[in-house]
Amino acid sequence: MSSITTDQGIVHYEVFGRGKPVILLHGWLGSWGLWQETMAYLGKSYRTYALDFWGFGESGKKRETYAIQDFVSLVNQFMEQLGISHAPLVGHSMGGTVSLSVAIRYPERVSKVVVVGSPIIGSSLAIPLKLAGYKPIAFMLFNMMGVFRFGVRAASPFICRDERFAEMMDRDLSRTTVESFLLSIASLRRTDLRPMLDQVKVPALGIYGDRDIIVHPKQWQPMQQGIAHAQVERFPLLGHFPMLEEPREFAEKLKAFLDQDNASLARKTTPRAAPQKTSPSVTL
Repeated sequence: MSSITTDQGIVHYEVFGRGKPVILLHGWLGSWGLWQETMAYLGKSYRTYALDFWGFGESGKKRETYAIQDFVSLVNQFMEQLGISHAPLVGHSMGGTVSLSVAIRYPERVSKVVVVGSPIIGSSLAIPLKLAGYKPIAFMLFNMMGVFRFGVRAASPFICRDERFAEMMDRDLSRTTVESFLLSIASLRRTDLRPMLDQVKVPALGIYGDRDIIVHPKQWQPMQQGIAHAQVERFPLLGHFPMLEEPREFAEKLKAFLDQDNASLARKTTPRAAPQKTSPSVTL
């Protein structure tokens, strides 16, 4: 286990592999553990870093705010302290929104950006997530945490078909505070990156599952409309967690994008979703 100390709290991270750096960012209520299989695959060719945002996992939880822009600042500080001048950012859900925001605010830091099931527009979040961003509901959920965790377990088969998912979520929920729970999702709900997407000049990839019930599965459309050179990979039979449901295929597509040099990516003109191999059927 590794960590750095910032002026705003401890940041926990894990690192695996050798080569050029790649930074992996988790989503709301998650942690670095989401990326373990992805790191094992990419680690053969890249030095992979997966960090916990403030308020989640093993990172510090003594902050007053947990907004998207706070996490953008965290990524910049993380790269500064580890001596990473620039690198690809790969973010899942909220982490992808953060990744795009870093590419906009600190363009010199980002060589490529990948978003996985990420909301470009906060209103694309599922209704339960949007409701969790309101203080009375957030406090009610935390005061009934046992019931809430049971509800998450019951809903897990509909969210992700990986049998480990319920345990992963339960562990990560136990490490979350009411402040990080409430303030992060409230900030994400208010986010709208569309007016700034044309500032993303680096190669960009969106990976989305067509059966996502957490973020609207067509959020690749505003991304593609706003970033003219963006590529899109769609998984017709997967949901919000393709790195857990089809870890090998997901990692292969991610690595293929990371392996491409920027010059060849820049020559691509009209991006479109690549045809997908047939995946095992999923009942949601």
